[in-house]
This record gives sequence, C-alpha cells and structure tokens, in this order.
Amino acid sequence: MMPAPPGAETAGPGAIGVETIGMTKRFGAFAALDDVSMRIEAGGFHALLGENGAGKSTFVKCVMGFYAPTAGSVLVDGREVEITNPKGAQGRGLGMVYQHFTLVPSLTGAENLVISRADAPAILDWKAERAALAAFMAGMPFRLNLDRPVAELAAGEKQKLEIVKQLYLKARFLILDEPTSVLTPDEAAEVLGLLRAMTDRGALTVLMISHKFREVETFARSLSVLRRGRLVGGGAVGALSRADMAAMMIGERAVRPIASRVGAPDAAREILRVENLEATDVSGLRRIAIPDLRVRAREILGIAGVSGNGQKELADVLGGRIRAAGGRVIVAGEPYAGTRAQSRARRVRFIPEEPLREACAPRMSVAENLAFRAFDRRGEDPSGPPTLWLDRRAMTRRAKELIARFQVKTASSEAPIATLSGGNVQRAVLARELTDPVDLLIVVNPCFGLDFAAVAEIRTRIVTARNAGAAVLLISEDLDEILELSDRIVVMSEGRLVYETSAAQAEAGTIGRHMAGHH
Repeated sequence: MMPAPPGAETAGPGAIGVETIGMTKRFGAFAALDDVSMRIEAGGFHALLGENGAGKSTFVKCVMGFYAPTAGSVLVDGREVEITNPKGAQGRGLGMVYQHFTLVPSLTGAENLVISRADAPAILDWKAERAALAAFMAGMPFRLNLDRPVAELAAGEKQKLEIVKQLYLKARFLILDEPTSVLTPDEAAEVLGLLRAMTDRGALTVLMISHKFREVETFARSLSVLRRGRLVGGGAVGALSRADMAAMMIGERAVRPIASRVGAPDAAREILRVENLEATDVSGLRRIAIPDLRVRAREILGIAGVSGNGQKELADVLGGRIRAAGGRVIVAGEPYAGTRAQSRARRVRFIPEEPLREACAPRMSVAENLAFRAFDRRGEDPSGPPTLWLDRRAMTRRAKELIARFQVKTASSEAPIATLSGGNVQRAVLARELTDPVDLLIVVNPCFGLDFAAVAEIRTRIVTARNAGAAVLLISEDLDEILELSDRIVVMSEGRLVYETSAAQAEAGTIGRHMAGHH
C-alpha cells in the first residue's frame, strides 16, 4: 500500500481519494492484475508507470467499471463501493480522459458538454444552458471558446476540452491516460501545471498514466510501478531517480542503450529530395506544400510537429498511398512514386505509424508477413529473379531466423501476426524492412505507445541503419525522440515546413513554439 503523498492531509473537500485492495483480474489462466493494493490520497497527483502489458490499462478499467475484477475491492473516500460500469464511476465522482479523443467533431464544445450529461433533457433550453456553462467556465483553469466546432480546434484545445468535460461531469478523481501524447511541450506544461494547481488546492485528485519521466518528475507527487500485473514499487517522486523508476519497470532485464550516431552525414550523397510538393488528404481538407526537403546518406532528418499538421499526408505521398497534386519526389536521382518495384530497386523501406493496420495482413501468419518483400522472388533475396510459386520452406526458415535475430516474441512463426503485442509487431516489421541493405528509411512515430525496453531497442535499430549509410526520414510527434535521434530537425505546422535547425543547436522551447504555430 502506498504512503500518503506529502501535503495530502491538507486536501480540501472537493478532491476524493481512491484505494484498491487486492485488485486481481484474470483472463482465463492469465493474470493481467495480481493482488494490486494502491492508495491515491485525496488531493494527490499520482503517476502510474509500467511497460506495455504491465497491467496499467487493466487497473484503471477495473477502477472505472469497464472490467469486473476477479478479486479485490475499490474504496472511494475510505468506503468500499461496487462500480459495475463507467456511469457508476461517474456517479461517484470518478472520470477518465482517454489517450484518443472522444468528442463529437461536428458539434461545438458547448454541445459536446451538454450531451455528455446523463440528465440532459430531450429538448434543450439553450439560453439557460449557456448561462450555466458560462458560470461553470468561470471557475475552470482553461480558457476555451465553446462555440467553435470541435473539428476546428487544435489538438491542445481538444485535450483541454476533454478535461473540462470530465470536470463538468463533476469528476473529483481524474484518470489521465498518456495525456500529453498530442501536445507540444508548452501545451503539456500548461495542462499538467493547471491540473497540479487544482490538486494543490484540494479541488481534484489526479492519477496519470505516463511513459515520460520528465513529466512525472515535474508534476506528480507520488508514483506506483506495475510490472507483469504486480505492484513492484513506488513512493515519493523526489526520492526516486530515473534509474530507480526504469529498474522497477523492467526488472532484471538488461536494456540495450540507444546506439550513438557514428560519422557525419555524407554531403555528397543526397538520397531523398522533395521539390514543390503539394498534396491533400482523402477528405480534401488537409493540404501540404513543401518547396524543398532533402535527406543525405548517413543522416537522420527529424520532422517534428503536433498531430494533424500534414505529417501523415507527407508520409502517405512518400509511401505511395496518395498521389501528389504537384511537384515531385526524387530518390537516388530518379522520380519516385512509391511503387513496390521502385522501392525494391532504390532500396526504400517504409515503417508506418500503425504497423499492424498499415504494414501487415493481421490474419496472416508472422512468417507470411515477414515474407512480403521476397515472396515472389526465387530464394530469399528480394532483388532476385521472380518465381511463379511460393517456397514455403524458405519462408519458414527465413522467418525463424528473423524472429530470433530481432527477438520477436510469438508462440510460433505460424501464429497470426495480430496475436502479437504492439512492440512485437513493430519488431517484426523492422525485421522485414531492415534485414536487407537500405538506402532510404522512412519511419512514422515508430515508438508510439510502446514500452521502455521496446523504445530503446527500436531507436537503436534506426540509428544502426543510419550509421550503416542509410538516409532516414523520421516523422515523430515525440519531441524527445526527435532531439535524441536526429542529425537535423525541421518543424511542420499547418502543412508547411516552418523551422529548421541542426540537432547540435536545437532548443526544445524554440521547436515547441514553432510546433504550436508561433512562427
């Protein structure tokens, strides 16, 4: 059971505390949670850490009534309660802000708030509702225009509206699931800083799931760590170093440090050039205009930006998923349209943000997915002569070799790839894309949602490809990842490249301001 965080004894009447005793959740023989007893004091700001699959999501789903625990109990303000569904949790003052937005894009902020109420009438008196909303917003830490459709809001405004919605529903204990994954550093500091101030006043209790040690150290007072479904440690934030937190998260396993960049970019070998590129997404709403973008051999060019600012459209053009409306893409001196034949001939490899959905056939086996590059080639060489039949033995042999080399955890090479965890799907895609020589590697949010150990391993693979001579275009919404891996950094905002700097001269604050549109 966790000790009370400092200052919790002064919590005011608004905040409520939550405690679990012996929380256990089994799915068949698998224990996703095993005897977890955790106490979050009223007015506390508590961080919950752990690798993917450690049980964090299962824990909060049991607290919020999405799951019925196999054993154990939940106490709210010291009293045992039975929460059988999210509405029951809401009725007791518990709310949750999810990693992905749950707002209705076509409705305004005001409309989203009003329809979220369980007691919303069938016919609304908007004059009375607006007066009540104005009074409510006067006491909120965030300033928002509730008359704008959600679709027109920036990601940071949407995240603030999600939080305001929970407070509007009278949440006094708020769970945040990776709350800053779509925010710039300045927006993240603003949102978490204002919530921390509410906990300091005793108006709210916060439980934050996060992978970002910096945020935990800055805003949380206390923390707990789950590993393989069990509570393995925690305590006051100031008493634990990052090494302590990482050690609790990963246990005795050794995590390979991220490889260092070796050698300077090769100025004489320009691998990728984008000239006067214009494109729109399938909806026709998001447009990109990129007059000039170049990546050299042995260089990682990082493209930073908040989600929704054209990065996906650029990646889709380079990956051949949408056609450019103007301009051209040149790879190794020749026009490039992202076809399979061109990517094979120019040794281009593409790793999308959602590899299971965008780079795999989920129901096909791991071996079949690993063979996509070479299944129609004789032997195991993707550049070899074509064949008219599948060599199943060669596919299985190659799959087993790649599974071992890239440490893909799977029941067998014949298991459907959809049965693998997110990190292992990513390892499998990396195994397929990076085994043969690579001249241009395009990666999009390669570590999104992955755990500490998987992140270190995947980033090492990317840097190793760069050190071997590949040009790497890294598109990522994780500024720490961009700063850690890149040789050169550009910022994308509203479909345009608005800022460029070398990694050696990069300043996170300056990059963040450009990400937020302050050019």
